Amino acid sequence: MFTHEKKLFHPVGVEEPNPQYAALLQEQLGGGNGELKAALQYMAQSFRIKDPKIKDLFLDIAAEELSHLEMIGRTINLLNGHELAADEVKAGEIQTHVQLGLSPGLVNASGYSWTGDYVTVTGDLCADLLSNIASEQRAKVTYEYLYRQIKDKKVRETIDFLLNREEAHNQMFRDAFNAVMDSGSNQDFGTTKAARMYFSLSNPGPNAFSGNEVKAPKFE
Repeated sequence: MFTHEKKLFHPVGVEEPNPQYAALLQEQLGGGNGELKAALQYMAQSFRIKDPKIKDLFLDIAAEELSHLEMIGRTINLLNGHELAADEVKAGEIQTHVQLGLSPGLVNASGYSWTGDYVTVTGDLCADLLSNIASEQRAKVTYEYLYRQIKDKKVRETIDFLLNREEAHNQMFRDAFNAVMDSGSNQDFGTTKAARMYFSLSNPGPNAFSGNEVKAPKFE
């Protein structure tokens, strides 16, 4: 069960409208590394998880991602201002100004609609956790790119908060992976020694990894 609290997870604001930047920020609303993708991916993955602690972790983070979605939507709305002004969006998504009446839409920065194809679910906990770690890292990178392209202090404060929450989720998924890294697809199913070998195929090239045993990643 989900409930909606009228208080935002973190306050948002803008110093002034900026329709062009609103178009850029749409990437984190309806893009492939955005908040909706993360929320639905973690929720969908949780349905088959048997470990109650890890299941709760996935659902807790999914719920938080929905709150991030609300923050991004509110920020985009403020950035769009109160006048239709498609001529102020020099590149990228303009659907907000020609179809949606300034409402933030489930589209990315180029105007392409959000799709369930963004969501990755394998049914294997190790594979899904590694996918989530990568998802959080990509989201963090996107926020870093967005941060560099805005001078608005209030918007920067929102992005800084969300960027740091992505880092927190990344670490939570890493800790969960460490707890289950010898299970599922990471188990040894009787594979040959070829599964533990590195082949140096660069010629000429460094052999720094040649001969070293290949092991599953472990996050400290």
